[in-house]
Amino acid sequence: MYKKILLAYDGSDAGQKALLDCQDLAQWSQSELCMIAVMPSAMSFVGLEGGVYDVELEERERAKYQSILQDGLRRLEQAGYVARGEVVTGEAVDEISKFARKIGADLIVVGHKHLDSWAARWWRGSISGALIEQAPCSVLCVITS
Repeated sequence: MYKKILLAYDGSDAGQKALLDCQDLAQWSQSELCMIAVMPSAMSFVGLEGGVYDVELEERERAKYQSILQDGLRRLEQAGYVARGEVVTGEAVDEISKFARKIGADLIVVGHKHLDSWAARWWRGSISGALIEQAPCSVLCVITS
């Protein structure tokens, strides 16, 4: 069964629903819980000749994602679970997959919200769909409407 569950948490409604489902799974399988919050890179590209690194932006973003992570860990703790977590920087699918490999996760839990229009689905893409293709283990997509 699942001995180590990784929850990819972003604080969204879908993420919070995934957090609730993750708790149920962990209780049922007596799993270790880990949580990850993925912060996009602070590098912003300006023209073709290179990029600009904004240290202040990165610090604000890191504080924001650390707060999201702490909120999720607090919610788990209030429900009686012990979990550890980490904020990582990069592209979500790559970072979640890499972290799952690093900790030897048996299951990744991620929230997913159905997008209404085909244009929104095309433009945004699906992190959960791409994660299924790249993950080193099973992926549970918790759907919200």
